[in-house]
Amino acid sequence: VQLQASGGGLVQAGGSLRLSCAASGRTVSSYIMGWFRQAPGKERELVAAISWYGGSTSYADAVKGRFTISRDNAKNSVYLQMNSLKPEDTAVYYCAASRRLSGPNAVYDYWGQGTLVTVSS
Repeated sequence: VQLQASGGGLVQAGGSLRLSCAASGRTVSSYIMGWFRQAPGKERELVAAISWYGGSTSYADAVKGRFTISRDNAKNSVYLQMNSLKPEDTAVYYCAASRRLSGPNAVYDYWGQGTLVTVSS
């Protein structure tokens, strides 16, 4: 599975961006999909995840109510709509795919190259 993330850029605080992740090489309709981010000097963190059928989503507390993850299995793609952006949302955002669990947690084996989101104050 190859993942290509896009849609990052520079936006003012309070603005919006929509990230896209296109998968190729294999259909990801049966995969859990996630968006991660890594800010300078910080560890990578899971921002949002969505079940294979799209009926279940989860979010980091820092983005709840502002970000929305969705997927279109017909297009083999996953999206992250980011609203009310804050300077602390500045990071490289990565999409990832998981087909297996370790206990209750998804194990992400496939990663995209990342797209930079910069939020200015």
